[in-house]
Amino acid sequence: MNINEAKKITLSLIDTFNKASQIALDLRKAGLKKEIKSDNTPVSNGDIEVNKILTKKISEITPNIAIVSEENAAHKNDKNLKNFWLIDPIDGTRDYINNRDEFTLNAALIINKKPALGLITVPAKKRIFYSYGISNSYELINNNEINLINKKKDYDELKAVSYSDILKSEILEIHKKYKIMSHQKMKSSLKFCVIAAGEFDLYAAEPRACEWDIAAGHAILEHAGGKVTDFDDNEILYGKPEFKNPSLIIRNKNIL
Repeated sequence: MNINEAKKITLSLIDTFNKASQIALDLRKAGLKKEIKSDNTPVSNGDIEVNKILTKKISEITPNIAIVSEENAAHKNDKNLKNFWLIDPIDGTRDYINNRDEFTLNAALIINKKPALGLITVPAKKRIFYSYGISNSYELINNNEINLINKKKDYDELKAVSYSDILKSEILEIHKKYKIMSHQKMKSSLKFCVIAAGEFDLYAAEPRACEWDIAAGHAILEHAGGKVTDFDDNEILYGKPEFKNPSLIIRNKNIL
């Protein structure tokens, strides 16, 4: 897929993401219906409705590309997937259910097991990020495209986002290696966006979560000049068994 094709697909999804984001907020305001899935994680009618909206539009744009979504069983048992979509309709469902503002909507197109484009909206913060190739990673602010690769940080000390306020020793060692001076808890894929935008510098985590949690953010960060690897500096590829993530180190261009 060339960059013009990726750009066309990405831009054609922005209105749908904005619509789905508003519906997610409206459903929450009206009162969500919640259930616990077999893996002991929550799901709401908001997750399901957003999933329907995103998968419908994506299947219309790219009818011959498989869609793997957290909230669907389709294609999760397929072997040797190389070109496919990864969707997490709402990442941070607990935050969504509990009226917090860091939950996100996510979609990434994987080509040859690598993220070729990504879109993330943060409905409660009214932020939207997308990318479709190297040096083409953006935040849309007041309908103006802000290229993230050009954004400069406005602070001196390096700081990280973290999955927990209390860090494990392995994560602390990584923070020490990269001279991180402070960290802030952030659970959803928003962490990829704020690192890509130069608002934070690093995120490190032991193996956890699934590929649909990180693929869109991976595209946005990497296309903004950042880097996503495991703890041994190996490249992250997609379509792994059960779509499980390895360890992660996410760095922006300031600390490569």
